[in-house]
Amino acid sequence: MAENIDAVKRCLRDFSQEARELYLNETVPYLEQPPSPLEFYREWIGPNKPCIIQNAFNHWPALSKWNPSYLREVVGSKVISVAVTPNGYADAVNGDHFVMPEERLMTFSSLLDVVEGKVASRGVFYVQKQCSNLTEELPELTEDVEADIPWMTEALGRLPDAVNFWLGEASAVTSMHKDHYENLYCVISGEKHFILLPPSDRPFVPYQLYQPAVYRHREDGDFDVVDVAGSDKVPWIPLDPLQPDLERYPDYSLACPLHVTVKAGEMLYLPSLWFHHVRQSHGCIAVNFWYDMEYDIKYNYFQMVDSLTEAVGLL
Repeated sequence: MAENIDAVKRCLRDFSQEARELYLNETVPYLEQPPSPLEFYREWIGPNKPCIIQNAFNHWPALSKWNPSYLREVVGSKVISVAVTPNGYADAVNGDHFVMPEERLMTFSSLLDVVEGKVASRGVFYVQKQCSNLTEELPELTEDVEADIPWMTEALGRLPDAVNFWLGEASAVTSMHKDHYENLYCVISGEKHFILLPPSDRPFVPYQLYQPAVYRHREDGDFDVVDVAGSDKVPWIPLDPLQPDLERYPDYSLACPLHVTVKAGEMLYLPSLWFHHVRQSHGCIAVNFWYDMEYDIKYNYFQMVDSLTEAVGLL
């Protein structure tokens, strides 16, 4: 039995190595302009490879309009949902819990007061609600961007499932995770810093089960971690790719993360099932488009690798 388990582990490690040798890039390539829908599907969506696309949304008014003064004038009085945490980590592992942020309702102007340092406040603030919050909470801003990305819509034959607006402090960090979406991430101002891992590196990415909880702000300014009663445990990645604990997770040393900075005016194509960790410059503004992935043979392969990794306890 032990020999069989070791053989499966070798196969999983070889699987990742062969992916890097056969088709993955050592860095994230840049495209100087948007490709045709057919080219994008053939070269990037089908092979499940990321790229940065330049000059893809130069025509958006948002690039020149979305500064604090404009946002205060147009949506300053709008009440939006803001994620607030004590340390900047929302939807992340904290001890033996998977902790979600406090969802605080506040006006957009109040958020800008915090981000611009005009008002002191405990905690780290981040607009990150991923339920098409641009169209649902800030429809006044939709005229400054496109409702979809036409060449992506044509390539996939469907409209995006969600269009999300992001704005936050530099301390706000998105812990490593994956999504079941084809993601076009457009930076309007500032910079986003991504750490990316392909699905083929799943054998080196640790998961554990955690009790779900939420942060709750106390009157004295500190935060409590409050269990979500009656909820099943959540599988999440405990590893911090900025400071990976290789003594605890030695197989992560076999992973080959890609580091990429997406600047204002640039679009990152983040393929479905890629693991990603995200940081940002202070006050960075971005909009992303989530297109549902195809649940095809690639998804089946990933599920098989995921199941085998868990079965042999590679991590």
